[in-house]
Amino acid sequence: MISIGPDEAGQRIDNFLLRICKGVPKSHVYQVLRSGQVRVNKGRVAQTYRLAAGDAVRIPPMRVAERDETRAPAAEFRILLEDDALLIIDKPAGVAVHGGSGVSYGVIEQLRAARPAAKFLELVHRLDRETSGVLVLAKKRSALTHLHEQIREGRMDKRYLTLVRGDWQNRRQHVKLPLFKYTAADGERRVRVQADGLPSHTIFNLLRKYGDYVLLEAELKTGRTHQIRVHLASSGFPIVGDDKYGDFALNRELQKADGSRVALKRMFLHAYRLGFTHPISAESVTVHAALPADCQRFLDALPVGQTA
Repeated sequence: MISIGPDEAGQRIDNFLLRICKGVPKSHVYQVLRSGQVRVNKGRVAQTYRLAAGDAVRIPPMRVAERDETRAPAAEFRILLEDDALLIIDKPAGVAVHGGSGVSYGVIEQLRAARPAAKFLELVHRLDRETSGVLVLAKKRSALTHLHEQIREGRMDKRYLTLVRGDWQNRRQHVKLPLFKYTAADGERRVRVQADGLPSHTIFNLLRKYGDYVLLEAELKTGRTHQIRVHLASSGFPIVGDDKYGDFALNRELQKADGSRVALKRMFLHAYRLGFTHPISAESVTVHAALPADCQRFLDALPVGQTA
């Protein structure tokens, strides 16, 4: 039996169980929830139930899966902002935000290992493994709840820089294509445009043209998985270096330098700006992460661009 305090209040019961029941397979956690073995105040609840202070949660015995005892190595990342409530970092490309799907550990596990005294540290949102840039973590449950509320209400301003090849025309273009998430035959998580998918909205602002390439700012109005990548690919402008939805022949070509053009061995997608209301002070906060050096070098080697 666990009594819910103010720090746990407001979170969904499934997320609470996944955090408490470390080592228990995710599928098993959801199975005991669906079967009613987890009780809140002696009653059954849906997996979407949000805990309240004072709730009494009964968690049944569960078997922990056998796992590799290799611990995540402690690591710190470039800090963009830190205070009593928040830790905001500049995540490098190629690093997952958390373990799972063939990845033993990610940013969150490495930061927890580096900060063993931290009582609370949770991801506020996620970035794809191949995407770099601003990543927010909460150091208090109240901060996490407040920021999740801003995300749900569309009050968090997320901006990305991305590069595509082609004749992009509009200075400002809205893309509203419904997105459906599925699992491919190889087990990879994928997303496609589908009529019965979730409503999804991205605004693309043309920043500069570099010969055959175009630098865009992507402004997220919804936060679906792979949203920017699929919206651009479905519009005929896949992101340079995207190994899931991109132009694979172009990607192979760009991995090798050619004359003055340097090689690009990553996806050109970077979360460069994020704005929100601070969960404690209520002040407006905007955090920036400069374009990574490898992306900047690639741009600098392209023909002199035309400002939009």
